[in-house]
Amino acid sequence: MAELVTRPPETLLAIYAHPDDPEVAAGGSLAAWAAAGSEVHVCICAEGDKGSLDPATEPTELAARRKDETDRAGRILGIAGHHWLGFADGSLEDGPELQGRLVELIRRLRPVAVMAPDPTAVFFGQTYVNHRDHRAVGWAALDAVAPAAANPHYFPKGGPAHKVETLYLSGTLEPDVWVDVSESIDAKAAAIGCHVSQLGEAGEWLRTAVRQRAEEAGREASVPLAEGFRRIVLP
Repeated sequence: MAELVTRPPETLLAIYAHPDDPEVAAGGSLAAWAAAGSEVHVCICAEGDKGSLDPATEPTELAARRKDETDRAGRILGIAGHHWLGFADGSLEDGPELQGRLVELIRRLRPVAVMAPDPTAVFFGQTYVNHRDHRAVGWAALDAVAPAAANPHYFPKGGPAHKVETLYLSGTLEPDVWVDVSESIDAKAAAIGCHVSQLGEAGEWLRTAVRQRAEEAGREASVPLAEGFRRIVLP
């Protein structure tokens, strides 16, 4: 039987690469947990400066626009705070620089749970290869949580050690828990719709697409609408 997450974490840090990634990957869960009283923080590692195929686009202006879009989306989802690391798109690496920044943030916010992309999900069918930034952030988040943030000998200048209890990996090909987003799906669609630089002006097509994707996960979870995650409970 599919397992539903019925107890939202008291505090959550969602770590993603680009400005629209949290909404697309897990906006329904973020909104549902925030509405249930969770303190939800979002870390955006890259600026979103390469999020356009138009050669005339000015990267600095695009990054500023995407930050405004993210702020609007966050207000819809009920995000407690956004934390920008300022890396350029395509420059993210699972190494000491990114890990150290994440460890510092985890130790400062001290979340019960961390959410991040599943870095093992590379090929989605025959039409999509998962963005390298998503994979890099997923691995860096895993390494920052276990073992680095909990061990004072890793990044000793990053603040007092903190142990995260649970990891939720989104965009996974192997979900083992689901969140019922039946009451928050409209907030997810509205938040995604804030990212006009990526989608153009959203319309009914966006709400339909978001709902259809949630319906697919809902069938696995035996609820109307859901988002699936790979969960790791750290000993």
